[in-house]
Amino acid sequence: MLDGFGLSMFLPLLQMTDSSVPGGAQPMGHLGFLVNFLQKAGFVMNMQVILAVIVSFFTLKGIFYYFKGKYQVKMQQFFIREIRLKHIAGLSEMSYVYFVKADIGKIQNSLTGEVDKVSKACQAYFQAFQQGVLVLIYVGFAFAVDWQFAVMVSIGGFFSDLVYRKIYKNTKGISRELSVDNGRFQGMIQEFLNSFKYLKATGGIEGYQKKLTDQVESIEKNNSKIGVLSVLLSACREPLSIVVVAVVILIQTAIFHTYLTAILISLLFFYRALGAMMQFQGSWNSFLALSGSLEHLEVFGGELKTGREQSGTKVITGFQREIKCTDIDFEYDGREIIRGVSLCISKNETLALVGESGSGKSTLVNLICGLLKPSGGKIEIDGVDFLDADLGGLRKCVGYITQEPVIFNDTIFNNVTLWAEKSDENRARFREACAKAALWDMVSSLPETIDTELGMSGVNLSGGQRQRISIARELYKKVDLLILDEATSALDSGTEQVIRESMQLLKGELTLIVIAHRLATVKQADRIVLLEKGRIRQANSFSELMRSSAAFRDMAELQQVAV
Repeated sequence: MLDGFGLSMFLPLLQMTDSSVPGGAQPMGHLGFLVNFLQKAGFVMNMQVILAVIVSFFTLKGIFYYFKGKYQVKMQQFFIREIRLKHIAGLSEMSYVYFVKADIGKIQNSLTGEVDKVSKACQAYFQAFQQGVLVLIYVGFAFAVDWQFAVMVSIGGFFSDLVYRKIYKNTKGISRELSVDNGRFQGMIQEFLNSFKYLKATGGIEGYQKKLTDQVESIEKNNSKIGVLSVLLSACREPLSIVVVAVVILIQTAIFHTYLTAILISLLFFYRALGAMMQFQGSWNSFLALSGSLEHLEVFGGELKTGREQSGTKVITGFQREIKCTDIDFEYDGREIIRGVSLCISKNETLALVGESGSGKSTLVNLICGLLKPSGGKIEIDGVDFLDADLGGLRKCVGYITQEPVIFNDTIFNNVTLWAEKSDENRARFREACAKAALWDMVSSLPETIDTELGMSGVNLSGGQRQRISIARELYKKVDLLILDEATSALDSGTEQVIRESMQLLKGELTLIVIAHRLATVKQADRIVLLEKGRIRQANSFSELMRSSAAFRDMAELQQVAV
């Protein structure tokens, strides 16, 4: 508006120097109120006053533009922060079952590349919206000066706009394909990195490279199509608009004998409108090029809601007596994994789960952790059904150590404490946990001690050191239940012995559930549960099972485990 008022004041300025305008003629149309207002205010319409008014309008425009831009930057950053936090929270609340079935590449792409594209898409959308408002304002000013001229230019603009609609439609369709291709590429890269050792060792890397190359070429092809359409849009826009304006000027001057001054000012408004329209079309095409990411992220947000974990409300801060499984069943994709398992785990008991691969050991542990929900039966902690328990609070009481320990690309202190403050109390807890995990001697011998960076996935550590860090982390949490899922199966015999000694020190201090293939690892357990095809075959001490179970004796003899 300020820009339009400033431009309007050029009319009386041109009138002073344009001899073609008869004296007393007013070529400002409905905008003449500006001059009338200034004259009533006591201003004499000379060149100095008009120039001063023009400068004032454009100065105010600059001030408003600064505050508009500052607000826009703030809102853009707020938007991208909110959308990222929303989806990170959604991912954190996703159930384990849904996560297992999810496409990891799609999740990664959605939280990184697609969020950035959505931010750019929304920026382009609001830029298009702003430019659309400017087009309306400038066209409104042009109508106020000379409505005939404005009508004819608008009609010409409508017909030229039909050319652009086809480009918009093609751009939006390609954008959808591009979003799908990017998600697929992220998943393929993830697979490539996870399988690199195997592919390299077996000569399969060339085949997978060809697969990646084809996907990259597909992405490049769609990006090129969008780029060419954008260039075509830019190339056609100005020539078409100028042809329309030239034809209308000829009609106005030759047929309607309109004052050249009024046409020029109207033309100036339309030129402003043309610039805004060009930016509008460019921003709108950019928005459409990224709109596939908007649709993708909207679908992803819906999937996060669908896969959200359901939790009860009863707060669990630990368990005092027992965890009880009563006749629990579990099915996955129509396949029976656990059937009719009943088990009671007493506080501070060391329980071992053994059996062949696929016997249901890890599934049973995942049910006890609340990661999975039984298809039948129930699991209780001190008499509280897991379905009624607050799972977030329950899991804070649980420590979980897997065959491949989780090591973050951070310091030893942060890996063990999970980014706790370095207070005196936390340092003491850290040292105590490291001592119990047979880790402190290694930590104290390092040049940077607790601030030593471990690298990605603990690349600077041995398998045993990574495993000890995992144990120290769970001990730092002061958990009630510690689960070791094949925690020593990938270790050499010497390191395994150190870990077993650490486990022995923990026996009786907290509840231990140990999954193991090697019976020597669990020989000292209070009870050993032998699973077979999802059912408990027998449960007793090592010596009792050796006496009463032929299957267990065969397993022990095969592994050369002495009584």
